[in-house]
Amino acid sequence: MRKTSEFYTGVMDITPLAMGVAVYGVAFGLLAAQAQMSSLQTAMMGLFVFAGGSQIVATERLVADAGAMAAITAGVALNLRMLLMTAALRDDLKGRPLWQILLGAHYTTDENWALLYAKRAKGVDVGYWYFIGGGAFIMLIWIMSTVAGVSFASLVPEPKSIGVDFAFTAAFIAILCSLWRGKEDLFPWIISISIAVLLASLAPIETSWALVIGGVVGALSAGVLSGKSRDYDLESVGG
Repeated sequence: MRKTSEFYTGVMDITPLAMGVAVYGVAFGLLAAQAQMSSLQTAMMGLFVFAGGSQIVATERLVADAGAMAAITAGVALNLRMLLMTAALRDDLKGRPLWQILLGAHYTTDENWALLYAKRAKGVDVGYWYFIGGGAFIMLIWIMSTVAGVSFASLVPEPKSIGVDFAFTAAFIAILCSLWRGKEDLFPWIISISIAVLLASLAPIETSWALVIGGVVGALSAGVLSGKSRDYDLESVGG
């Protein structure tokens, strides 16, 4: 009974974020149409790949005639951040059947991951099925909105003309704001942004790789700072 209740609560709580996903889902659908993808192909990509950021980046490369290999590389590079996110879920996935572990990994998105930890930070007892409920609903909205975008492509042939191409960026800005915990996050965020900007500007690598490397370095710096903080607290208690 708790599984059903948690799943349903996850769906309800993720709904406001899912509406934001729908906006850049439509934007992706318009982009997919430019890449000559049909509604069925777009839906299947959403079902089996289900990685909004990576889908958008990979499809942008295809539209820009960068080639399939460049598209795949860019998509994989951007999606590497999920390794850090799923690693944080190890306690929730530990001891579960393989199908539940795979389902949890597949349903991991920025939105339901952020929501799960935001709820826990407020002292709310939520777990695996809450996370799955949010992920399942996000997938449903994503597929429906991307297919709608493909259908609307004939009416809006140029997304930039109405600013729809910025929807994806705006959604990520909103997610970042929800993850901000306070001044302790400032240094890791500065490190992450600085590394990403420098690599994107000066290094001969894909922008997606610059973002991933910046994110990893920022996460490592946060881990180091967190470890030092705990050591200091223990020394203070011991003293």
